[in-house]
Amino acid sequence: MIIAIDGPTASGKGTIARALASHFGLPHLDTGLLYRAVGRQVARNGGNPDDPADALAATGFPESLLDDPELRSEASGGLASRVSIHPQVREALLARQQAFANQPGGAVLDGRDIATVIAPHAQAKLFVTASVAARALRRWAEMTAQGRTITREEIEADLAARDARDAGRAIAPLRQAPGAALLDTSALGREAAIAAAIALVEKQLTSQ
Repeated sequence: MIIAIDGPTASGKGTIARALASHFGLPHLDTGLLYRAVGRQVARNGGNPDDPADALAATGFPESLLDDPELRSEASGGLASRVSIHPQVREALLARQQAFANQPGGAVLDGRDIATVIAPHAQAKLFVTASVAARALRRWAEMTAQGRTITREEIEADLAARDARDAGRAIAPLRQAPGAALLDTSALGREAAIAAAIALVEKQLTSQ
C-alpha cells in the first residue's frame, strides 16, 4: 500500500505523513529532505542554487547529510525550493524516490509531486494545505521556540515566494492530483489533523 501526501511548506504534511506511517505500519520518506540536502550541498560547494549544473552536481551529496539538523532550517528550505525547479535535479532524484515507494509492502511519502509524478498509482492520496497566515504562525512558533529571531511577516513573505516557485515551475509543479483528498489544516490542531487524515485514507482504501 502506497500513501502519497502532497502540499506546501508548513501545511502539516510531514507530521501527518509520520503519523500515517506509524498508524499503518509503513516506512516513511520525507522527499523534501532530499531537495534540502541538494540545496545545502550546493551551499557547501560554494555553488549557485539557481545554476542547473551546480545543482545537479550536488545531487551526489553524502548520505550522512540527511541527518544534519540544519536541513530543517528556513535557509535550507529556501535553497530546496530553488534547486527543485531544475529538471536535471528532479530526474536525478526520481529513481531513488520511486524505489522507496515501490518497495515490498508499500510506504508513505510526502512532498510536492508524490501523487502526480512519483507514485500516481498510490492507493491513497492526500493534498494537505493551509492558509499562508496559519502556516507562518506555526513556523514562527517553532523558530522562536528554538531561540531564533524572525518576524511572522518575514516568514509569510518567504512562504509565499516558495509557493509561487513550487506551483509555477514547468516540471512537476505543486498541485492537487486527480483523486487526491483535500485536507485543509488551517483551523486544525495536530491531533485533529492526524485523525482527519487517517479517516480520509481509510475512506479511500475501503472504496477500492
